[in-house]
Amino acid sequence: MRIAISAVQVPFIRGGAEILADGLVAALQRAGHEVEKITLPFRFAPVSEVQRSMEIWSRENFESLNGYALDLVICLQFPSFYLQHPHKVAWILHQHRAVYELWNTAFTSGFSEQPEAQALRLEIHQRDRESLKTFKQVYTIAQTVSDRLTYFNQIPSTPLYHPPKLADQFYTASALPYIFFPSRLESLKRQDLLIEAMQWVKSPVVALIAGEGGQKSHLQAMVENLNLKDKVQLIGRLNDQEMLGFYACCLGVFFAPYQEDYGYVTLEAMLAAKPILTCTDSGGPLEFVIDGETGYILAPEPAAIAEAIDNLYFQQQKARKMGESGRERYQQLHISWDNVIQRLLIC
Repeated sequence: MRIAISAVQVPFIRGGAEILADGLVAALQRAGHEVEKITLPFRFAPVSEVQRSMEIWSRENFESLNGYALDLVICLQFPSFYLQHPHKVAWILHQHRAVYELWNTAFTSGFSEQPEAQALRLEIHQRDRESLKTFKQVYTIAQTVSDRLTYFNQIPSTPLYHPPKLADQFYTASALPYIFFPSRLESLKRQDLLIEAMQWVKSPVVALIAGEGGQKSHLQAMVENLNLKDKVQLIGRLNDQEMLGFYACCLGVFFAPYQEDYGYVTLEAMLAAKPILTCTDSGGPLEFVIDGETGYILAPEPAAIAEAIDNLYFQQQKARKMGESGRERYQQLHISWDNVIQRLLIC
């Protein structure tokens, strides 16, 4: 089959969406298909730029591209849902979060009070409903995303889990006294929760926070202002082999973003046989973490997080068992690209 994958590009930002798209392209090519990823740049602000992007995608007709006919289009991201083609399948990473689950929260402070933002919200909700009804199948990357589609748009969908990058290369080693948190340094990822928690940690455990992003200066200032330079280190971007090593040797993994769509970090921790600390409002990770069995599901409060970190240190045999249970759970879920491809191509 000749297949196009539609997505958007946010310049200078690379994260889970880009990793997913690249993984999907590679998986389809391995299966013998001709594949092209087609993107357009996306700007989050001002409102007029979001609307302009919506209009551009709605005018895109993929029935013929430079003389090439497409058998199928797989749409991953807003607003590429709006393109025209008779055989479209959606595999939704998330919708435009600012007008859905993040609306009127601290993460979109002031946005919801703007009249133009309120109008945009109504427009996107309506257009998403109308466009997604035209799809042959609607899939999402997680039950969390499917639940949002049902709640906000009354659109039924099916979650399809996929493996993280390097899934077959993770390994485990003896635990060293550090909690690992790799992620983009942005407010939604809530590295600040872990930093605050380290004030209350009684054990000799330290926190290693990997990644780059817009909150780096703020987080570094937090560490210094709280006098935690001996307890928290921002270790920057890691290459693949370094990342695998830090996972293998950690005591546990902290991953407690706000309403995460999926969360590769959760799956990576499971593959490395490490217990996971997440929070009750973290979204996607809650689909995988079993409280007390593969990690801890905690209130998003520093004191509760600190207590869980100490529990991992002072009960390391239990921590190891939780990590092993996490790896077994991953295997039981049969997460694979083959399964994803098989489902996406049924249309």
